Amino acid sequence: MPPTHPLPDALIDLIAQRFRALGEPSRIRILERLRTEPCSVQQLAAELDLSQQNVSKHLALLLSLGIVSRAKDAGFSYYAIADDSVIRMCDEVCGAVQRQVAGLHELMNQGGGR
Repeated sequence: MPPTHPLPDALIDLIAQRFRALGEPSRIRILERLRTEPCSVQQLAAELDLSQQNVSKHLALLLSLGIVSRAKDAGFSYYAIADDSVIRMCDEVCGAVQRQVAGLHELMNQGGGR
């Protein structure tokens, strides 16, 4: 169901919290890694060259916002993407950035021929 407009202040606050969460590069790296399969804190820390404490902190925030989910198995917690809309949004932004960079590259090449 699409939101009503204008958006209520409480909804605006929740949306802003999600955007702030995605404004941290380490969190985007974590989400990128979770695209392929659920991972434990230990796996993410090792693969992304981050401390376990740092990964845990980021995952706790993403979990509190409903962006990731957590399942326990054999004494480990495994995290997975819970909200695919966040991944779709990241894909949209990535595509826009790639188009912008390609456009700038083209402009630079045109300017060099004068």
